[in-house]
Amino acid sequence: MLQKPKAIFLDMDGTILNHQNQVSLKTKEIIDDLRKEGFFVFIATGRSFDEITSVVPEGFEVDGYVTSNGMAGYIGKEPIFQHTLPLELVETIIEKAREHKVYYELFPYGASRMTLNQDKEYVMHEIREPKPESVGINEWLSRKEAIKGKIAWKDTIEGSEFSKFYFFARTKEHINQWKQVLEELRKEVDFTASTSSGHNVEVMVANVNKATGIKQMLEKFNLSAEETMGIGDSDNDIQMLQFVSMPVAMQNAPDHIKEIAAEITELTCDEDGVCHFLTSRFK
Repeated sequence: MLQKPKAIFLDMDGTILNHQNQVSLKTKEIIDDLRKEGFFVFIATGRSFDEITSVVPEGFEVDGYVTSNGMAGYIGKEPIFQHTLPLELVETIIEKAREHKVYYELFPYGASRMTLNQDKEYVMHEIREPKPESVGINEWLSRKEAIKGKIAWKDTIEGSEFSKFYFFARTKEHINQWKQVLEELRKEVDFTASTSSGHNVEVMVANVNKATGIKQMLEKFNLSAEETMGIGDSDNDIQMLQFVSMPVAMQNAPDHIKEIAAEITELTCDEDGVCHFLTSRFK
């Protein structure tokens, strides 16, 4: 077991983010301390780069960001790699989402996420109150925030470079049906699909995931996979946990994620589990 990694990759939702979608000041402080001691600390998230600022404390800094499940990497605000979904695929997927009335957000690089106006009625209907019992409060709050001001409602698709699609359904039956539609589409054109809860699925470029993004980030810093730790909690963290030398699962992770981890945090994301784990291990 790797005792002291050079690089630590941290998931956000369900890991350093609590279920109110906030990173604690304590977590920021342990990250600051570790970086001062010579550790490299990175974010590896399904969120787009533009989704990060609003959920971290003032002055939050890491060495780099792997965003949109490996689709892009940033040092500071500077992109160091980006993959993009083809426009033709984007148009096809939106048509199919409309046909199946699936809530979607399309994430262009350098602009607000978008949803087309003609789909607004059924998209809004998916996030009507009350919150379904099986939907996590963090995901529900994120959707409410998106509708209130994060989504740019457009008449037509704008832009030519896109980091990902995010899809949501208020029932697991609906999102599972949509996953089957995507699987059929993948027989015609390849892409990657990833989930972080039982109510969502995200679409990225084929053969792109957190592990491929981490590999690109490590190359930029001249670091090796043998020197890495990763902490995560959900299905979109699986490739990351399989790639790093020291895979750590959150206490709040489901059993199948814990099974592929070498260690499990004692505390959950709502109890500053990452801060507690890093402090106990390295301080």
